[in-house]
Amino acid sequence: MSRASLEKKPAEVASMFDGIARRYDLTNDLISLGQDRRWRRLTVDAVAAMPGERVLDLAAGTGTSSEPFADGGAYVVPSDFSIGMLRVGKERRPDLPFVAGDATSLPFADASFDAATISFGLRNVVDTSAALREMLRVVRPGGRIVIAEFSTPTWVPFRMAYHEGFLRVLPVLARTVSTDRGSYEYLTESIRSWPDQEALARLMLGAGWERVAYRNVSGGIVALHRGFRPA
Repeated sequence: MSRASLEKKPAEVASMFDGIARRYDLTNDLISLGQDRRWRRLTVDAVAAMPGERVLDLAAGTGTSSEPFADGGAYVVPSDFSIGMLRVGKERRPDLPFVAGDATSLPFADASFDAATISFGLRNVVDTSAALREMLRVVRPGGRIVIAEFSTPTWVPFRMAYHEGFLRVLPVLARTVSTDRGSYEYLTESIRSWPDQEALARLMLGAGWERVAYRNVSGGIVALHRGFRPA
C-alpha cells in the first residue's frame, strides 16, 4: 500500500529519522505523556518470546523496543533503515546485533525467526503489503507477528478530539525537545492517513498471515495486531 500523498521517498524518510535520532526517545516520552512505555510493554507481552527464541524487531530505531527481548533471554535482532538511529542504539547497547535493513527487502534468510515485531514503524514503510510479505518470509512456519501502531479511536467524540486537537498540537509539543518540527508534522500526517484496525487486519490476511486479531489500547489510539504464519 503506497501513501504517495505524503510525498516522501524512503531515502528522505531515513534522512528525517537520522536527524532526530538522538532525541527521538525523549520526544516520544513527551508527546505520548509517557504512554509509549506502556504500549511497548504490551507489545513485548503480545510477542511472548521465550528464552532462546529468535525475534526480529523491525523499525527498531535506537533499540528501545529490542532491549526487553534481549533482557528476557531471547535473541533479538534490531533492524532499521535509519543509520543514524542504529548508531545511537549501538552506542547505548553495543551487545545488540543492530542490522540496517529495508522492510520491503529484508537481508535475512527465509524462516530465520520465531517472531517478528514492528512498533510504530509500519506506517512509515512505502509499501505496507510488501513489508508484511517480507516479515512472513523471514518468520518460520507457525511463527508469529505483532504490530503496534497508531490507529483509529473507537469512540467518535474522542476520535474527533484526537484528530482535531492532539494531532494538531503534536508538532508544537515535539518542538520543545526537538528542533526538527517538520519531521513531526510528517509523522502526524502519517498517523492521519493510516488504515484503521479492520483495514490493517485485511492487509495482513492478504499478505498471507492467518489467525489475525487485534486489541485496542488507549481507546484505539494504538492497536496491537497479531498473526501467525501458516504451519
